[in-house]
Amino acid sequence: MPPRHPPRPTAAFRAAVALVSGAAAASAAEPLRVGNAVLEPVAIAALPGWQADETAAAFEAFRRTCAAPGPDPAQAAGVAGSPADLAAACAAAAALDRTGAGWPERARRFFQERFSAYRVVRPADGTEPERKTGFLTGYFEPQLEGSLAPGPGFAAAVLARPDDLVTLAPGETRPGLDPALRAGRAAAAGFEAYPDRAAIEDGAIAGRTRPLLWLRDAVDLFVLQVQGSGRVRLPDGSAIRVLYDGKNGRPYTSIGKLLVAEGHLALNDLSLARWTAWLRAHPDHARRLMRMNASYIFFRTEPVTDPALGPPGAAGAPLSPGRSLAVDGTLWRYGLPFWLEGRLPGQPGSGHLVVAADTGSAILGPARGDLYVGTGAAAGVAAGDLHTKPGFVVLLPKPAAP
Repeated sequence: MPPRHPPRPTAAFRAAVALVSGAAAASAAEPLRVGNAVLEPVAIAALPGWQADETAAAFEAFRRTCAAPGPDPAQAAGVAGSPADLAAACAAAAALDRTGAGWPERARRFFQERFSAYRVVRPADGTEPERKTGFLTGYFEPQLEGSLAPGPGFAAAVLARPDDLVTLAPGETRPGLDPALRAGRAAAAGFEAYPDRAAIEDGAIAGRTRPLLWLRDAVDLFVLQVQGSGRVRLPDGSAIRVLYDGKNGRPYTSIGKLLVAEGHLALNDLSLARWTAWLRAHPDHARRLMRMNASYIFFRTEPVTDPALGPPGAAGAPLSPGRSLAVDGTLWRYGLPFWLEGRLPGQPGSGHLVVAADTGSAILGPARGDLYVGTGAAAGVAAGDLHTKPGFVVLLPKPAAP
């Protein structure tokens, strides 16, 4: 279950290795490259499953991503996908007639006419017989029970962003702060590391933040922090969305790996329901294990305007269940469509068109993705079951007309 907060800069980003800015970025003699991958041209219409996929649903996800305010801070200039060409494709999508019986086929033709497809190929490393495929997991928006006031049954405070938290952009450093840390706070001698989870739980930032609302217990709060956002149902039946608003910059440690390493659960038992139930059944162990994850997430709230859509991803657009993909944002520009080759658990057909709209700390590399699957308990089960190795095909926008 990858955490849904922004990632540290990857080695590929720091080294600026061969990133493309569009289909015309390399000469005919040189293959296009992104990170450690080569992009091999393929015909979109010939992709297995392309003619059967509901590309109209992906088109709506594309339009929403186009209309979003974009990431803050902005992505680096060198990420793959020409911003000018992508903007031209977005303008064409906004002008497209989406009514009438022929609409689904027009959506399919839109992608065929406005984009060129490239299979993302990584060399084999000895673990697979041929060229390596990608890796896809799933994530979801948890739906939790909460209250705007503390009381019986609501004891775990969801904290707002502290007023002294300084978040660093990718590649940014501050004097006195370990370059491995991605946030800190000003001190008399410069910058210092922000308190870790244990210190925050013990009151280290009292007076610097405030509770936004209260959840049932520390396990629900931990789930919210791992996912990075959630939908909270209040006692009156209404719902409020809780969104990521910064972290303390400390490294993330997977509680699943800790549970397996200590022998509490087997690797094949790491469903959300099972590991949260284990933590609640063993509160002393749970507190210790959760504190071993030094990372701590802060939040903000906003209304739920469309229950069918998820929270905003890193691109600023509401996530579309089954169509929004988290990618390595230091390599790929948000808004790029991707074709996932092969049958995916819980998805129809033998291929699936999705749109890059989010990122995550564990989503690293050119052929690594995390598919947003929806809200609530059923989506959580589906996300936990999604561990597969599809092929990745990126759709780069064709050069805009001069």
